[in-house]
Amino acid sequence: MSEPAGPVATPLRYVALGDSYTIGTSVEPGERWPDQLVAALAGPPPALELTANLGVHGYTSGDLIGDQLPVLATLAPEFASVLIGVNDVVQGVPADTYATNVDQILDAVLAQLAPDRVVTVAIPDYTVTPSGADYGDPRRRHDRIVANNSIMARASVVRGIRFVDTFDLSRQAAQDRSLVAVDGLHPSGRQYALWVKRIAPVVAELLGT
Repeated sequence: MSEPAGPVATPLRYVALGDSYTIGTSVEPGERWPDQLVAALAGPPPALELTANLGVHGYTSGDLIGDQLPVLATLAPEFASVLIGVNDVVQGVPADTYATNVDQILDAVLAQLAPDRVVTVAIPDYTVTPSGADYGDPRRRHDRIVANNSIMARASVVRGIRFVDTFDLSRQAAQDRSLVAVDGLHPSGRQYALWVKRIAPVVAELLGT
């Protein structure tokens, strides 16, 4: 007689939180970085299943708190990612307000998940794109993005959450326009693929795959 089959591993329910960089403005759904991440970690057995991408174009950290955190609580997540803050820069949200919001976001996520089931990802530098100057003085916006990334990184580290810094990858778009989507502002699927090459090993380590 053959041995009974063991339990089949099921992928973790993955929920992505964020703004246009998470929902993938101006790229096809399969080119969004959360979708590419799931594909990169496809087993067998598959590690993650994208249960929901809650990203919304134009959302600030405050919008994420008001609209996405209540939905997250209903989705029974088993893994989550957070990428938020560029619209705080564009809309002039003070750094201390952003920091307070980041603390609230991460604490709310950790109320449902262990730190090793969460990753945070850096805000890309949109100022190097063809349309970047349309959204404020590039030098000042660059500095604010750097500052907000530092806020997210510090808040993540003190909570035991892995922060994945992809900022340098986004800056390659200054020389390589194939890394910019057709709107001249957002990352292309090719840039998101570069992000995933950096994010996927971190997630695989966290998941023990």
